[in-house]
Amino acid sequence: MQIEGDTVGDVVRRLRRAEGQIRGVIAMLEDGRDCADVVTQLAAVSRALDRAGFKIVASGLQQCMSGKNDGSDQAADIAQMEKLFMSLA
Repeated sequence: MQIEGDTVGDVVRRLRRAEGQIRGVIAMLEDGRDCADVVTQLAAVSRALDRAGFKIVASGLQQCMSGKNDGSDQAADIAQMEKLFMSLA
């Protein structure tokens, strides 16, 4: 199963945003910022990464449900998607 181009672009944007947030967290730590501010930013990074992962999983589920898979066993695809989804939970 391949990730569609639109989804790839969206996920890459989300990951680049998270990358910038991580750089910001590192700078905050180096500058001695308040731990509550650092934790707030870390939570934002975590949500951004979760959203990127969920977007990929949702895309795969959509492909499976619409029958766009490559002809492989649908039960195996569903099991694989369930495993991926649970790895993000």
